[in-house]
Amino acid sequence: MCGFAGFLSASGFDPAVAGAQARAMADRIVYRGPDDSGVWTDAEAGIALAHRRLSIVDLTAAGHQPMASASGRWVIAYNGEAYNHLELRRELQAANAAPAWRGHSDTETLLACIEAWGVATTLERSAGMFAFALWDRQERRLVLARDRAGEKPLYYGWQGDVFLFGSELKALRSHPAFDAALDRDALVLLLRHNYIPSPYSIHQGIRKLPPGTWLALRAGERGMEPLAYWNLAGIAERALAEPFQGGGEEAVDELARVLGAAVAGQQVADVPLGALLSGGIDSTLITALMQAGSSRPVRTFTIGFGEQAHDEAVHARAVAAHLGTDHTELRLSADDALGLIPRLPSMYDEPFADSSQLPTHLVMKLARQHVTVALSGDGGDEFFGGYNRYFLGPKAWQRIGWMPMPVRRALGAAMTAIPASTLNRAANPLARRFGIVLPGDKAHKLGTRLRHVRGMDDLYVSLVTEWPHAEAMVIDGVVPPNLLDERGRWPKLVDPVARMMALDGMTYLPDDILTKVDRASMAASLETRAPFLDREVMEFAWRLPMSMKVRGDQGKWILRRLLERHVPRALFDRPKMGFGIPLDEWLRGPLRDWAASLLDEDRLRREGHFRPAAITRAWRMHQRGEASCGYRLWSVLMFQAWLEGMRAGEGGGRAGGA
Repeated sequence: MCGFAGFLSASGFDPAVAGAQARAMADRIVYRGPDDSGVWTDAEAGIALAHRRLSIVDLTAAGHQPMASASGRWVIAYNGEAYNHLELRRELQAANAAPAWRGHSDTETLLACIEAWGVATTLERSAGMFAFALWDRQERRLVLARDRAGEKPLYYGWQGDVFLFGSELKALRSHPAFDAALDRDALVLLLRHNYIPSPYSIHQGIRKLPPGTWLALRAGERGMEPLAYWNLAGIAERALAEPFQGGGEEAVDELARVLGAAVAGQQVADVPLGALLSGGIDSTLITALMQAGSSRPVRTFTIGFGEQAHDEAVHARAVAAHLGTDHTELRLSADDALGLIPRLPSMYDEPFADSSQLPTHLVMKLARQHVTVALSGDGGDEFFGGYNRYFLGPKAWQRIGWMPMPVRRALGAAMTAIPASTLNRAANPLARRFGIVLPGDKAHKLGTRLRHVRGMDDLYVSLVTEWPHAEAMVIDGVVPPNLLDERGRWPKLVDPVARMMALDGMTYLPDDILTKVDRASMAASLETRAPFLDREVMEFAWRLPMSMKVRGDQGKWILRRLLERHVPRALFDRPKMGFGIPLDEWLRGPLRDWAASLLDEDRLRREGHFRPAAITRAWRMHQRGEASCGYRLWSVLMFQAWLEGMRAGEGGGRAGGA
């Protein structure tokens, strides 16, 4: 696990100056790789690469980067792990295409594969999480690539005559050429979804490379478009023609094989390794498979809360006791959150508003005190039907979709007219009339959606939207082209729940969940690995019928059946909680003064990014208990905190137009 940065100059450069600039870029993300660093330049070509290394496999100098191939043609700066690299080495050796190996790093393996097979075939054959910058000295071509699921980040873009790229935005901002203005359209998307979806970033002209793609740029060229080497939509569509043919127990056996192989393969490391254990189904299953294959107790880590409604630590503790892991637990308080909030703008590098970013970083920090690598359960929800919207959404639509639009609007208005606190204390209209039991804040959210949706696809988009008309709140902002609004680009899947899951895997998973995990773990210099995102596991999941994922009011049917082979059902069979914090309560309590300062109406108007009326109204309603607007307000708060950090110089450089 590492970080890298670099640039390609169209006007040439002085090697000494360029090397210093590249090193400064990489040093801005030193926490991604505190163990080693390196710089490589080619003055004639105008290319500079810099690398920071967190040593995981091959701790010797043979793993140093940037690394040149055996022939010297290719030079790479690489972030991530290719879990099948030993298998790839054996294939090269069997074909007499292997070089004289200098060490046993996966970086050297990738370079040898590229020399033997080319970039496209190597990407197709590699299994793992990665992003890299590769320079072809023979053809003077720069290649950028990113893993299938989007676990590792990669930003890029032209700034004047300099093409910048790197693992994080702060590295790009450190280059003297960086002068990108704030992208107000990306700010609109942040308010809509609490994250900025690929390919956009908070800066104009700076893009995120989409998952499963690579980009090639020759010296002197400007126009370039990413090429896909793996596409989740295509995988989901092809699965319809090649469904799993066995029954339930056969499917559980096959899942045990592919997921077990992924867990075993992702435990290859030359450093201490553990697991992040929340007590939920996904992390419990990964931990159980780790422990089943280990002769020693696996190190496990969890975060707990003082508020019982958000506290899964007691469940994690029970699971750890049953499995016999070496368990460590940390309790999180509002004071812990207050202490971490000032670091969030620098840690996440661009505004990011998934409030579970707080406990996620703290559990990573806890784990890093004991291990260097930790396995997680990320991806289980998206590929095996874990989110409540996959079963509550269809249920709600089945019971009320037949209503004429005016009646649905009236029902939605009635639900939102009742304060959330009142709905929490009494049966809400959905529960009384339609048997859909939701807490007050969720009932409010669904009631708002019912007033506008005309079908299941509308309902899905509304459920993953926080501020429905965000473009009206951002001065000079519009909704840019994006997947959720361009339904012609959606996967061609008949089942609306399957469409939800595929879209979540293409948007929410890489741009929210995996962004959160990468930044939170890297800020602690911890490598995380997610076996559910193994290629074979993901593709197997899509071949399963929906009945093996979602049944009735419950998801993850097949994961539950496999987990029962390791853990008693009583330890995990309970409603999904999620890894959240008591945000609504904290914004009315210990975080109130901090939030009030950032959301001050005069301040918002003076800074000139927002039309503050809707924000002020939401803040007042939230404080009075008339609505639960914490998650909606968090996106504004995270932008405001990011902006404040940028102005204080904490973002790694100047943000033009901010």
